[in-house]
Amino acid sequence: MNLPEGKKIYFASDNHLGAPSNEQSFPREQKFVRWLDEVKKDAAAIFLLGDLFDFWFEYKTVVPKGFTRTLGKLAEITDSGIPVYYFVGNHDLWMNGYFEEELNIPVYHKPKEFIFNETTFFIGHGDGLGPGDKGYKRMKKVFTNPLAKWLYRWLHPDLGVKLAQYLSVKNKLISGDEDVTFLGEENEWLVQYCKRKLEDKHRDHFVFGHRHLPMEIKLNDNSRYTNLGDWIIHYTYAVFDGKKMSLEKFEG
Repeated sequence: MNLPEGKKIYFASDNHLGAPSNEQSFPREQKFVRWLDEVKKDAAAIFLLGDLFDFWFEYKTVVPKGFTRTLGKLAEITDSGIPVYYFVGNHDLWMNGYFEEELNIPVYHKPKEFIFNETTFFIGHGDGLGPGDKGYKRMKKVFTNPLAKWLYRWLHPDLGVKLAQYLSVKNKLISGDEDVTFLGEENEWLVQYCKRKLEDKHRDHFVFGHRHLPMEIKLNDNSRYTNLGDWIIHYTYAVFDGKKMSLEKFEG
């Protein structure tokens, strides 16, 4: 994609709408919709890098209730001709066609490479990448197993969604019991993952979410890692103007 003059690429992640409840997350949803309204003015594309919802599971004919303003705004944006791309996170692994069919938003389950103005981006949510975190990696295999998903769909949606929301809100990042701090480059798994990927091929930018911590780290003289933070505490996002990448905070 070559960006037209004055157009930009926007990146955001980790809204966790619905946590700790729909009512309590509603002001955050309103703020995110205001951000979408703002960036659509000069957006060439918008990338959402996962965990937009604290829980999302698609039954064949049912999706979780709520988030009407967000979904409606995304539909409005894509209808206007601005592409939106979605990368599933660890809280919304179970997307299965709704975004593509109803919102015209392509959904990616693995990191993917894009090129804007001859600048290479490697983009994904970030869960389960890099060394360590073996317990989650084992659990992710269970969560994404076709048989496990098929069995879960046999739960009535009222029960299935309520159960999953209860377990999801137990997440320490959402409850505030876990202090998200920078661990140092040698202990940040996504930093190590990016450095290993550079051994195989050059990329100018690596962009991930998942850590809930805004970070910009220089990997070498020509490559940078950006973590987008979240829309729970930080309200941060990244923007590429065709030449440079920056991490910003939305105050609206």
